[in-house]
Amino acid sequence: MLVIGCEYSQPKPNFLFIVVDDLGYKDLSSTGSTFYETPNIDRIAEGGTIFTQGHANASVCSPSRASLLTGVYPTVHGITDWIGAKYGTVWRKVERKTQLLPSDYVKHLPFEMITLPEVFKAHDYKTFFAGKWHLGSKEEKSLPTDHGFDINKGGYFRGGPYSGGYFSPFNNPFLEDYEEEKGMTLSMKLALETANFIEQNPNVPFFAYLSFYAVHAPIQTTQERWLKYQKKAVSQGLLEEGFAIEKRLPIRIKQDNPVYAGLLEQTDEAVGHVLNTLENLGLEENTVVVFVSDNGGVSAGDDYATSNLPLRGGKGYQWEAGTRIPFFIKAPQIANANKQVATPVTGADLFPTLLELAGIENPVQVDGKSLVPLLQNQSLEERSLFWHYPHYGNQGGDPSAIIRKGDWKLIHYFENNKSELYHLGKDMGETTDLYDENPAVGETLKTELVEWLRETNAKIPERDPLHNEAEENDWLQKHKLKMKLRVEARRANQLDPNYLPNSDWWGSTID
Repeated sequence: MLVIGCEYSQPKPNFLFIVVDDLGYKDLSSTGSTFYETPNIDRIAEGGTIFTQGHANASVCSPSRASLLTGVYPTVHGITDWIGAKYGTVWRKVERKTQLLPSDYVKHLPFEMITLPEVFKAHDYKTFFAGKWHLGSKEEKSLPTDHGFDINKGGYFRGGPYSGGYFSPFNNPFLEDYEEEKGMTLSMKLALETANFIEQNPNVPFFAYLSFYAVHAPIQTTQERWLKYQKKAVSQGLLEEGFAIEKRLPIRIKQDNPVYAGLLEQTDEAVGHVLNTLENLGLEENTVVVFVSDNGGVSAGDDYATSNLPLRGGKGYQWEAGTRIPFFIKAPQIANANKQVATPVTGADLFPTLLELAGIENPVQVDGKSLVPLLQNQSLEERSLFWHYPHYGNQGGDPSAIIRKGDWKLIHYFENNKSELYHLGKDMGETTDLYDENPAVGETLKTELVEWLRETNAKIPERDPLHNEAEENDWLQKHKLKMKLRVEARRANQLDPNYLPNSDWWGSTID
């Protein structure tokens, strides 16, 4: 068993940190999907520890990613929404007719905050980044190489593969395009870059951060993979309608999207390439592998890609599917590691966890707690976990703050200043609000939440003086109907045996 706090008699452990964008809690075979196929990612789960109640620190990407790198809550680093989202009076330009004006937020990873790669670099680790960054730009001098990474392959201000899509050429200013790679998937390109880095540093301790753009919209796959999953969806039985209506948008109710399934399989294949590289180099037994998503799966908004049921909601929502994610740690140095942990944890916990596994003293105060005791079949003292999202999610979520303690979860809404209370142990789908039945529990949690918001100087969204309730209700009803018709038609098209998205399947077909 790993002895924490002592000098290693063996080489320092390596770290491979894998983040998949917008991957839902139930999007893996190992977490319950019977539609998607992810044998390589499942290898990490099977060989490591599954945190069944692992959470992102936000229901959207930038805040969560900043917390992974700093170990603190979004209210502390200040990035509370995806970078680029409108706020204040400019929010009116999106014409959502909402009651509140979303709060301002920090636009890049704060330079004064010490990041995980900076700590590793200070202890003679080689540090590497590949993929999605979305925490600042070259102009702001806030790229991965400005925050502790020695090498950056593909990370810049964009939050998705908008320039070149998921097939080469990628048109990414920090990722070289080669003629011989034409038609290669973006996920495999990032995996190859990561594998090359590992192969070039077999005798140097490394911290490699592989941050896939997948499975973020726009979802794309090859004709072959689409057809595989189109046939599978038909064989499993198609629903007449694929979407239900939530408060603001339709929401997907079944995993039957063949394009998304193909994109996820492409990403799983890329993960397998990096894992095989570790094995081939004999580094598997000295490499800690972390696997997480940055937020929940996209069931509404964006590409309406997946269903997160039985969890409620998805990316951008205040309910469980907004933040509950696949969360695995494979730490070979710990003998007889716990195979499954039900203790609620968050991405901020990974900062102190990895430093403890490396035998490095944590130089900064963080919100996260080391999960090493849980890996060692011990326990953590019960604590409250917090979320704060003073914005409207593109996917339909509401401005709210959340506290969770044990099985109790309280959601406080800023629009009406009311709270909902759920017991997740008995109601993981958050179907029954228990606030009126348990007022003492509700008030205690609300008081603690309000105090936490005050202590962390959390920004609260302001009411829009131009808001018109009747106008909003009219817009909402028309918008939901319009979107329901649109996404149902799109789903039917993707499941049609004659589906053809464009002439070359997004560039995956090589002449």
